[in-house]
Amino acid sequence: MQWSLRLRAAERGIWKSAQLRRMLADAGLEISAGKMSSWWAGTPPTMRLEELDVLCTVLECTPNDLMTPEPDRVAARRVRDADTVNGNGNGDDKPNGGGTGPAVSPRFGKPRSTPPL
Repeated sequence: MQWSLRLRAAERGIWKSAQLRRMLADAGLEISAGKMSSWWAGTPPTMRLEELDVLCTVLECTPNDLMTPEPDRVAARRVRDADTVNGNGNGDDKPNGGGTGPAVSPRFGKPRSTPPL
């Protein structure tokens, strides 16, 4: 998804995240400065529907105005994920796709110890 919060805010004459944060608070949505920063600076990893509803009300827009699907990125991810599953992640033959962490192996036949009595 392409996140267009700053563009929509600019269309409403809102140029600073602090100004939008105050408007959201006036509409009943108190958010932290850190959360506002993540919304303003880039695509938020998560957003509650209630937050999206208030944001759209304040900006007089719809969720479609704030988010634009990017199907090409989804298709690219699908290909990359399929390569990783097939063992073709990055051309390395190292465990975990060449990552720095140790490989995780299952604990078959090794039950967890019981707690002390």
